[in-house]
Amino acid sequence: MPFANCPATKRSRIRHPLYIFCPLLFCTLLLCYILLSSAFVTKMSNEKADQMIRSSSVEEMSSVDLDSAFGPSGFRGLVRSSNILFYSLFASLGGFLFGYDQGVISGVLVMRDFEKRFPRVGGNGDLQGWVVSIMQLGAFVGALINSPLADRFSRRYSIAVACVAFLIGSVLQAGAIDNSMLFIGRFIGGIGLGQISMGVPLWIGEIAPPNLRGSAVTLQQFAIACGIMISFWLDYGTQYIGGIGEGQSQLAWRLPFALRVIPAIALLIGCFFILPFSPRWLVKVRREHEALAVLSRLRKLPENHPIVQAEIMQIKAGARFDALTIKEKFPNAKTSAQIAYQQYKELFTQKHLAKRLFVACFLQFLQQFTGVNAIIYYAPKMFKSIGLSGNSVSLLATGVVGIINVVATVPAIGIVDNYGRRVVLMFGAIFMSLSHFIIATLYAIYEHSWAEHLFAGWAAAAFVWFFVFNFAYSVGCIAWIYPTEIFPLGVRAQAMGIAISVNWISNFVIGLITPIMLNHIKFGTFYFFFAFTMVLFCWVMFFLPETKGVPMEEMDKLWGGSEGKETADRMGRIQNELKCESRNVPIYSKTSSYSDDLDIEMQEQY
Repeated sequence: MPFANCPATKRSRIRHPLYIFCPLLFCTLLLCYILLSSAFVTKMSNEKADQMIRSSSVEEMSSVDLDSAFGPSGFRGLVRSSNILFYSLFASLGGFLFGYDQGVISGVLVMRDFEKRFPRVGGNGDLQGWVVSIMQLGAFVGALINSPLADRFSRRYSIAVACVAFLIGSVLQAGAIDNSMLFIGRFIGGIGLGQISMGVPLWIGEIAPPNLRGSAVTLQQFAIACGIMISFWLDYGTQYIGGIGEGQSQLAWRLPFALRVIPAIALLIGCFFILPFSPRWLVKVRREHEALAVLSRLRKLPENHPIVQAEIMQIKAGARFDALTIKEKFPNAKTSAQIAYQQYKELFTQKHLAKRLFVACFLQFLQQFTGVNAIIYYAPKMFKSIGLSGNSVSLLATGVVGIINVVATVPAIGIVDNYGRRVVLMFGAIFMSLSHFIIATLYAIYEHSWAEHLFAGWAAAAFVWFFVFNFAYSVGCIAWIYPTEIFPLGVRAQAMGIAISVNWISNFVIGLITPIMLNHIKFGTFYFFFAFTMVLFCWVMFFLPETKGVPMEEMDKLWGGSEGKETADRMGRIQNELKCESRNVPIYSKTSSYSDDLDIEMQEQY
């Protein structure tokens, strides 16, 4: 027991850490419950939504009606749209792999047999940082290279390629016999994880309707949290294989590395036999009949239903608008590579696209610099540093981090599409800042006397848990939502690749510097993360736009991309052409032959 060695006089003055943590957890859960309850009361009932759907037609249905016709958001919406729930959960196996890899390494690094077989790593904080960070470096590469794969071969096949890379890396790590094999396995596995972290949320965001997009993408973060939790507790259990001392078996750390191939194989098979193509990607490559069939399957409605027809028209209008804009902006770009180069360039040179890219990238940067992965990667080391002695105790405390991470992600599924992204982010940022400040202060006061003040050590651990809780429902989820929804279809994959690569390079930096900071500036590590959580709060409050409920094809109105008369006229012509096509009416306009030529070129290109 942690308090077994305490003198009786001191033990009586020590209170259980749950006396601090439970009231904080209860208050936060109560806040989430109030938000969820009021959201459910004010949302449209299913019966009213169905009545409106039956009374609508394609011509009468405006974009606002279309958004409302999809019905409620949050938990109710996901349960009602069981297809979206199933496909999102299955694709989120990629998020599970992401979280599992993040969590498993923290426990492996402190296992006795691993330290014996890799003595240069086990006793060297800098090399431990590289073992963790080399995976993020590979993921940075993977996120960048997945963009052209996702555009050329589809979102789901790019995920399949990622699974193969991850499997190769996992086998190398599980069978590692020296440092080189371990590092190479971590890097190759990281490439696969980087591709998965870009491809899965992109695919989920493109199959979900506007009212469920945030909730569906949040399932990715829920899967990440589940992966982290399971890996933490698996590490805690496998450490006892052969004992926790000198006789510990090599299976104690090889087994956690090896078991992750099971969900990777399942996701790989599912990419070919379960997951459908993204309807938006199908429209982009001019496979519109397939897109209509997939959309009908996703919405559980017949192909001629007004909702399906209106949504496919909206998707086609957005895709045709992007293609026509590219044709007019880049008349000299003849190949896919030339167009891709121009699109990447445009992300930095077009004001409204550069603004979106900054938001997506800065949010990914701040997500990492809240310090959450510093805790996930080095939780046992951190808990030891705040006075919780023994590998078993620190791994047990780490396992609690995993449980809280999962539990706290659940409310986000219900609130991000009801109360919006900004409010949830600001609540999370405030409580994360408070947690870091208290941890740092306790560390500064009791740094050299944890043994005499075990209550302070457990209090610090409680606020670590409270920090994880507030991270999970806020920036942990929403940082994945924004990049999937704010970009036009023509540059969405490219922008997602850049944003997710920023996440991974930030992750790489955090993994590298955290053990160094814990060794040198100690409690200053938590003041460092406190400063970034305050930056997150101020930036969200004053600069971040709200995107709740805005269709992907109408994001330009929010970000200023279609304010000019020329672009507005272009969209109007495209919508008019699509309406005429849906009625089989001949189109007599100066742009019709131009659009036909554009369709032919797009077909040849893909």
